[in-house]
Amino acid sequence: MRSIPRAAIPILIAAALALALANGMRQSLGLFLQPVTKDLGIAVADFTLAIAMQNLVWGIAQPFAGAVASRFGFRPTMLAGGVTYAAGLAIFGQAEGSFAVMLGAGLLVGIALAATASGMAMAVASRPVPTASRSTVLGLVSALGSTGPLMSAPIAQGLMDAFDWRAGVTGLMLLALCLLPAAWIAGRVDATPVPPARGGDVSALVATRAALSHGSFMIMAGAYFVCGLQLVFLTTHLPSYLTLCGLDPMLGATALGVIAAFNVVGSLFFGWAGGRWSKTLLLGLIYVTRSLVLAWYFATPPSPTSTLVFAAIMGFLWLGVAPLISGAVVEMFGLQWQAMIQGFAFFSHQLGSFLGAFGGGLIFDALGSYTLAWQLGVGMGLTAGTLQILASIPRGPKARPATA
Repeated sequence: MRSIPRAAIPILIAAALALALANGMRQSLGLFLQPVTKDLGIAVADFTLAIAMQNLVWGIAQPFAGAVASRFGFRPTMLAGGVTYAAGLAIFGQAEGSFAVMLGAGLLVGIALAATASGMAMAVASRPVPTASRSTVLGLVSALGSTGPLMSAPIAQGLMDAFDWRAGVTGLMLLALCLLPAAWIAGRVDATPVPPARGGDVSALVATRAALSHGSFMIMAGAYFVCGLQLVFLTTHLPSYLTLCGLDPMLGATALGVIAAFNVVGSLFFGWAGGRWSKTLLLGLIYVTRSLVLAWYFATPPSPTSTLVFAAIMGFLWLGVAPLISGAVVEMFGLQWQAMIQGFAFFSHQLGSFLGAFGGGLIFDALGSYTLAWQLGVGMGLTAGTLQILASIPRGPKARPATA
């Protein structure tokens, strides 16, 4: 870590702050479900559809935002994302019906996340640091970024308790404006020279074709789909599952807090580990271990103790995938189009996230139980993890970068 250039430190801090703000505000929107639906007289499904739309738009927009950042610079891209985030929250805060909720909290916030959240932060943090320190730095930025809800959720909840839900949204909108100075400082990375890919610079189209024809990348992106499915299934349905099992509803909130706390530790560990062992192998081990832990927990009657142990293990295995995937993309394709190519993998993740939330609900509505949902999640996770491990086994001489 001592090898990190001094000029890189403010860039890394700003990238971590942007990630914390973007993620924290997004994860705090669930606090508004009950007050918004009651005040506006809209269905819960209308609100949750806006959040589902946000995730899909985020995934679809991520490759495009990455391409724009690689072509025109991270500073203008992230500044535009900050303005869009604030605008989306402003529209949401003035909503009188489901359309404005969909437009503000759904469409605009989804676009803004593509320009400010994990994809941008990881790409920014990859550039100004030496190769030997990159994985550890990515883990550190990811860990700091996961602390966002500790800042935004109390602000939103406090304002709602003191005034109303519109005041809470206004507080988040003002917080979103803090993305602008963070984006400006993180944008200093645009002055960092990027080593050309072997064979010289390539166009976005050539880089896209290289990524979509790269077997190891496509396996990694497919496994990332299952990652999103498992994690969003948990965050969406775990509190409901615990209530159905007759446990204290507050246990669900406590479990999510434990996940967030251990997520910091896991991000740091896997960032460090990715600098020492195969990143794709570690990804496969995460997915397999996660799936086995899911099977253990859901196959046995839950208790407060088992739930908190489960939350701690899952938290440790949560966002550790982010620095590993970012580092693996750089190793496969270089830095030039990292943000765009990483966006393709993230789009796969977001499709899985949508299916984990929506599909889990469909299965529960049809069968009155989450059993089939968690069994499918475990089976898919074991399959994806095994394929990821097999794909990480070297076969013959190391190939040239795919963008050559």
